[in-house]
Amino acid sequence: MDPQCSGQDIVRCSLCKTDVTPLHCTVCFIHLCEDCEDKHTSDSSKVHNVVSFKQLLSIPSIPKCSMHSTERYKFHCKQCNVLICALCVSSNEHKQHNIVGILEHYKKNQNAIRRDLQELDKFIYPEYSEVISAIPTQRADVEEHTPKMKEVLINQEEALHLEIDFIIQKKLADIDEINSQLLTAIYREEEALINTMEEISMFILDMSLMDESDVCLVSKYRSKNEQFRQNLFKHNISLQNLCHQDIKREKLSELAGSMPSSSKETVEQNNPQQSQKSNSGYTDILLLESPVLLTELNTGYKFLYEVSSWKYKEIWTSGEPNFMKLYNLQGKLLKSIQTITGNTPDDITVTRRGEHVYTDYGDRSINVVCVTHLLLFRIPETKSKTDVLIRTLIRLKGWTPRFLCSSSLDNLLVMMISDDGKQTKIVRYCDSTEKESIQFDDKGKPLYSSGYTTMYLSENRNTDICVADFAAREVVVVSSAGKLRFRYTGPPLTTNGIFRPVGITTDSQCRILTTDRENDLIHIVDKDGHFLRYIDNCGLDYPRGLSVDSEDNLLVAEYYTGSQ
Repeated sequence: MDPQCSGQDIVRCSLCKTDVTPLHCTVCFIHLCEDCEDKHTSDSSKVHNVVSFKQLLSIPSIPKCSMHSTERYKFHCKQCNVLICALCVSSNEHKQHNIVGILEHYKKNQNAIRRDLQELDKFIYPEYSEVISAIPTQRADVEEHTPKMKEVLINQEEALHLEIDFIIQKKLADIDEINSQLLTAIYREEEALINTMEEISMFILDMSLMDESDVCLVSKYRSKNEQFRQNLFKHNISLQNLCHQDIKREKLSELAGSMPSSSKETVEQNNPQQSQKSNSGYTDILLLESPVLLTELNTGYKFLYEVSSWKYKEIWTSGEPNFMKLYNLQGKLLKSIQTITGNTPDDITVTRRGEHVYTDYGDRSINVVCVTHLLLFRIPETKSKTDVLIRTLIRLKGWTPRFLCSSSLDNLLVMMISDDGKQTKIVRYCDSTEKESIQFDDKGKPLYSSGYTTMYLSENRNTDICVADFAAREVVVVSSAGKLRFRYTGPPLTTNGIFRPVGITTDSQCRILTTDRENDLIHIVDKDGHFLRYIDNCGLDYPRGLSVDSEDNLLVAEYYTGSQ
């Protein structure tokens, strides 16, 4: 008799057989009286879950195992995505698989169903309705716009014909001019040769009539043959050819005007959900369905703040105590460097030239560190051991540098706060020269929170500047010119707690990744601020710093464990 379905039978304790049985173990599927509860739960070989019969009625009926008819399903295998019993667990088929309790899995999926239903009903379905309602307008716009595009193309055709006609007429005139110059030169040469021939004829006649017996006359003779030989040469006329290039249809097409290669491209550009699949100008790289842990490094920090990677597969870290450490991907410590002042860096970054840069809150400085095996050039000011070179690049007055990142132009973007803590701004530096300041929106309101809060930043591949504003509970994204693009405050529907972003980075597809420290997960957002997904199923523990390496692998710094 099924203990969960036997409503009219006398319910007895499975151990002492007494009629008073107010309890039930959902793990062992047996009834218990209060006297036998302690005896049953004292078996430490398994975890028991004893509930009242009232609670039992709310627990779903669990069927028997299809492989072992005497056993009920108790677990769920994540790898195989099947329900299994205790005997299935002990078999080799599910060895080393990720096994969870059936009720835990049931409740998790039950919550997911309710959450998905709510999202479908309140957000996704209305959005579809809104998009569909706009289609007639879009269709009318297309039908109205197409004749205009054709008119522009026809006008361009006429303009191209006029330009080609002008060019051809100019070239024809040039050919006529060259022809005239050549003929004039030939005529002049012909006239000179004829005159010389007449002179030779007269000279021949004189020589024929000369009296060779006249000593005086013969003595005065001077030969002109050398002169005549020098003047006798054939003038080769260089006939010029027209050097033309092959007509390339693609080049002519560009002159006629450019447009999307297909209607599909035009439509997909307006679909935020496609941002994960296609970013114009970039090679498509899809997100993994589930994250794969490639390696784990124990850095030994009490508190791990930040991680920054470079193309040579080496990783910089910073935290407490106040050392910056350089590791390779095998976890080998290559270098451990203390700051000049002994203060803990607020933030670190690596430039395109391989320079390691850090901010020192204590003395308001931005400093450059170079390790000799990474140097592309040497820095003259040495303030450490011979194989480590450190120099102060910038020291501020009235402001304190906090967080920073390297840009695509190899500039530095520095987040700083005023001495009174009331103002916050981003300054772009080229070497030590200030090039740009970003502080207010178009309405003159501050873009970022004030006060001594965490605000890591990263430049996206499209040159947007992304800031994780912890105090404001949002990610603020501005263009390279400092114009506000959007503020991301989390997905529209979530069962998680308050969104507090800390670390932030971007990948080759312009996706934005930020750590949600309070909820132990990572948000992935497209370049326009649309939520794509979480990374929430890899056991993250208080994630803080983020970095993406040259192969789009994600590096995560765990604040308390010191792991990455």
